[in-house]
Amino acid sequence: MRERMPGLAVAASAAVVAWLVHLALPGLPLLTAAVALGIVVGQVPAVQRQLDGRLAPGLRTASRSLLRAGIVLLGLKLSLVDIANLGWVTIVTTVAVVVLTFVGTIGLGRALGLPGHQPLLVASGFAICGASAIGAMGSTVRARAEDQAVPVALVTLCGTLAIAVLPALWHPLGLSNVEFGHWVGAGVHDVGQVVATAQLGGPAALAVAVVVKLTRVLLLAPMVAVTAAVERRRHVAADGPRPPIVPLFIAGFLALVLVASFVPLPAPVLEAADLVQTALLAMALFALGASIRFADLAATGWRALVVGLTSWALVATLAYGAVLLG
Repeated sequence: MRERMPGLAVAASAAVVAWLVHLALPGLPLLTAAVALGIVVGQVPAVQRQLDGRLAPGLRTASRSLLRAGIVLLGLKLSLVDIANLGWVTIVTTVAVVVLTFVGTIGLGRALGLPGHQPLLVASGFAICGASAIGAMGSTVRARAEDQAVPVALVTLCGTLAIAVLPALWHPLGLSNVEFGHWVGAGVHDVGQVVATAQLGGPAALAVAVVVKLTRVLLLAPMVAVTAAVERRRHVAADGPRPPIVPLFIAGFLALVLVASFVPLPAPVLEAADLVQTALLAMALFALGASIRFADLAATGWRALVVGLTSWALVATLAYGAVLLG
């Protein structure tokens, strides 16, 4: 534990800085600020030596264990009752947006020759819930830090751009406030980015956006479980160590979804859990961002950028179609 403390302390300090940035710039989601701060810090040569040296054990713990704990607590934000109230058409179209974006992005990533697990991780980030999904899927398939770096950078870039681009298209596309919220919830990657974008449409738009977005977040569990099953079969064929059928943190996430749906929890408990969850994810996403080295991404950068921008356009287009159907 002693060797992990310096890295964990830096991650915690970075989370506080990200919170202060968010307070100064409310339109910038806290978790996006945390990832961006990590990316910036990771490019400074003098700091890189510390990140890759004595801070590395703590940052690895933050990007893995703390990320999983944060995802488990995220389950308390989801209510199956709220999701059911969306109606079956909205639920089905939201699932379709996630699955089609996921499959399409993986196919494009493989066609363009992205290395390692990058196609899967880019697909997870853009289809489900941003950098959190990348970390969850990366943990499940035991992806290298280098494989996670590109998807995290891409989903942060495109999610931040969405905060400006989607509102600019809102009225030209002829969407009402509620339809705009639906579009944002179905098409923007991170929960914080969804809130920052949808709040421009007022309380009704924000409420719809959050519930639609959390429906996508709920799909993280089956997507990770299916991926884990595929990985398990592949490792069996290769006679290697097998990952669990359902990762423990995903089981915990589902358990807290059920608690949030059927157990009336006091508001102070939910507020405390939300604070802890945000802090854990901010530390984890800073650590993921700090692992990114732009100099090391040059070889595959243009291909990854094409995949990321195409996936962003795909999810936004499919989400717009879902709004029209709804």
